[in-house]
Amino acid sequence: MSPRSIPEIATAEFDRHPVRGASRPLRIAQVAPLYEAVPPRRYGGTERVVSWLTEELVARGHDVTLFASGDSVTRAKLVSVTSRAVRGDREIDPILTHLLQLASVQDRAREFDVIHSHVDALGMLTLRRSPTPTLTTLHGRLDLSSLGRLLQHLNDMQVVSISDAQRRPAPQAGWAGTVYHGLPLAEYEPGPGAGDFVVFLGRISPEKRPDAAIEIARRAGVHLVIAAKVDPVDQVYFEEVVEPMLAGPGVDFIGEVDDLEKVALLREARALLFPILWPEPFGLAMIEAMACGTPVLTRRCGSTPEIVDDPRIGAVCDDDQGLVDALADLDRFDRAACRAHVERRFSVEKMADGYEELYREHGKRGRPSSGRADPPAELATA
Repeated sequence: MSPRSIPEIATAEFDRHPVRGASRPLRIAQVAPLYEAVPPRRYGGTERVVSWLTEELVARGHDVTLFASGDSVTRAKLVSVTSRAVRGDREIDPILTHLLQLASVQDRAREFDVIHSHVDALGMLTLRRSPTPTLTTLHGRLDLSSLGRLLQHLNDMQVVSISDAQRRPAPQAGWAGTVYHGLPLAEYEPGPGAGDFVVFLGRISPEKRPDAAIEIARRAGVHLVIAAKVDPVDQVYFEEVVEPMLAGPGVDFIGEVDDLEKVALLREARALLFPILWPEPFGLAMIEAMACGTPVLTRRCGSTPEIVDDPRIGAVCDDDQGLVDALADLDRFDRAACRAHVERRFSVEKMADGYEELYREHGKRGRPSSGRADPPAELATA
């Protein structure tokens, strides 16, 4: 569906689609992390998704207020407690700055029909007594034991998963639904895959396994381009494990890329090599690749079987040898099918539809009368 504002939808369509049909647009607060600007200049998956969702909701006629860093760019009303994103800024305490942001949201809560937080558990704790219905999208892994216990304690708060697989470690959380990420497809033009290379995209970290990607590509005799950032926390891993492997043949490390460079790479790459070994909650790079017509070769971890669920668009392998074998048979994948898959399941319009439905349903239920008075014993004694 093309972006439309609520007043443009005919009255008859209001009756057929009660989720979109409403007497007035919604007043929505979007609460973004402050680590990167919205949208981020380079790497930053959560902030990028918040930007796409915010701009689509504005295009549909909703009254959206974005709580984000002051260097963000949006058509929504921007509210900032810091002039710039805080990642890597030693002069800014990120926790205190997020608490200040959430206090600002709480102070203005009655101005909104719904508050949509992307600040995970910190936002849930701060906004738990908000007079306005609050949804929290969880963007990260949930298999850490302390986080699972905390989500159980906060199960009076409604949370949204970005894949069904993400929920498995925390079945007792207050799940409201699953909404997959969605792309503004006009920004991802399909390409021919004419380059003589496959690409590793995203972030240098042990769970993303760029070292495995290098080894797999060399075993398959395929040229690999690594376009990835190195966070300070992963600097030692990069220097001790990945960097020595770059000296060999068949690998180009080009560092972090911006959006235009990323799309250009994906359009020409023959495949995205995504050899993760962690419970991936979603994997934005996978749908970005497929939107450009590029098949995805990945391990069976977390959400990957949900996202790559058709043998024409990629391979979900049980071991690294399976990835080597898939690299040897790249001609079997269908670039047109990759694009069609994303158009059908992972567009920004599809994502906004899902959140609109949750906003209206959650708004009808309102806030619970009270939360759990005491934490469970295992949390209290942890």
